[in-house]
Amino acid sequence: MNKILVVLTIDTDNLPANFPQILQEERAMVSQWKKDGFLDQLFLRPTKDGAVLILKNLDEETANKMVRELPFYELKKSILIIPIIQDMNI
Repeated sequence: MNKILVVLTIDTDNLPANFPQILQEERAMVSQWKKDGFLDQLFLRPTKDGAVLILKNLDEETANKMVRELPFYELKKSILIIPIIQDMNI
């Protein structure tokens, strides 16, 4: 099964005053992705400066568009979007 790995790093040195509100909006959007069947896995980074998402049932173009709509997109330091293929033999 083809999936898309997203590695998001936010700029924690320049967080806006309304960061808690943005965090809640981000969580709501990602929760909806899970309900809609697009989010396979979500991992928070122990450094608290980002997350790793594994998306499914999407092409790369759609995944890019969805990631750009995330509330954290404006706070990004970097984003990697990498198409991956699950090895079903392991």
